[in-house]
Amino acid sequence: MPRPRQLTQLLAGLVAAGLGIALVVRSDLGLGPWDVLHQGIAGRTGISMGMVLLGVGVVVLAAWVPLRQRLGVGTVLNVIVVGATLDLCLRLLPELHGPMARWTSLTSGVVAVGLGSGLYLGAGLGPGPRDGLMTGLAERGPSVRVVRTGIELSALALGWVLGGTVGIGTLVFALAIGPLVQFFLDRCALAPSPPTPEPLSAAAAPQ
Repeated sequence: MPRPRQLTQLLAGLVAAGLGIALVVRSDLGLGPWDVLHQGIAGRTGISMGMVLLGVGVVVLAAWVPLRQRLGVGTVLNVIVVGATLDLCLRLLPELHGPMARWTSLTSGVVAVGLGSGLYLGAGLGPGPRDGLMTGLAERGPSVRVVRTGIELSALALGWVLGGTVGIGTLVFALAIGPLVQFFLDRCALAPSPPTPEPLSAAAAPQ
């Protein structure tokens, strides 16, 4: 059973990640690989970017079945909360003009995504759909680095073809997100709950 602190940290992390993605979108300097794909699909279909993120997450979760990956509470909430937060923030955040505002939005967004990822992964309630796909494939031979690179380059290429925004921000995101997630995860990982002690039998109970 998840502890209240785990759920609180999980939800805070997912909201931070959704806000961070929205800030990167508003910078209009380029998105992370998966978000290039989400934006490209949104532009072609007229569906909101948050709902596309949710839909892609569901499709990715379906790929977990043959990989025999286990869903966690955090996995399911990841799909729902990040997409909903993204859509809400995109409605509230204004369009930005001028390089200072756009670069501030980009850097703040990348840091927020890193913080959010560290928080929700540190809660220990299950990885996001894309992380689970990566680890599930890596368990079948290729290294995590090779699998992650292949998946993200594929998402980036498809998103670019569909019209997603690729730019200097894409490079900034790709270079910074790994170190940021590691930095925050090291500081946000929760210790596992101690095992519940078995009740003492009458014979073993202290007299």
